[in-house]
Amino acid sequence: MSLWELFVIAVGLSMDAFAVSICKGLSVKRCKLSHMLTCGLYFGVFQAAMPLIGYLLGSRFESLVTSIAPYIAFVLLAVIGANMIREACGGEEDDKSGADFSPRAMLPLAVATSIDALAVGVSFAFLHVDIVPAVSFIGIITFVCCIAGVKIGSLFGSKYESKAEFFGGVVLIAMGLKILIEHLIG
Repeated sequence: MSLWELFVIAVGLSMDAFAVSICKGLSVKRCKLSHMLTCGLYFGVFQAAMPLIGYLLGSRFESLVTSIAPYIAFVLLAVIGANMIREACGGEEDDKSGADFSPRAMLPLAVATSIDALAVGVSFAFLHVDIVPAVSFIGIITFVCCIAGVKIGSLFGSKYESKAEFFGGVVLIAMGLKILIEHLIG
């Protein structure tokens, strides 16, 4: 997997956390560095840890599914992307706002926004991705996106939230299609 492809996946995965970070930014009267770092660290760490866990689980079953790996990757990415698009279009409304940056508030949000990354990690195992640089890259991209999301939320309001999640879903579906087409063609 090229660095560009990994970057596109990382950005796509970070869009849920980015959208939540925008909401968190909306909830504060004055955006502080601590708000941005809290969101960046929680979401970045979980977005890096979940694909690693998925990769380890997927690696154990590699020999059973090697021949169908591209199909599994396509299905996982397409389902995750479609779910993100559905949520962006108003299919599911979560109460993600609030000025609470405590572990009690941030931990469930970090887990919820990184479940998609767990499934991507499974597909990485099937595609033999070098996992340590991949999850590090995903974590860093998410960290940066979330810092920006808190700031954007505090400056511009909620009009970008659903667009970010929609874009993330489109990116994941496109990556799934690319993997499937490469397998079928070549």
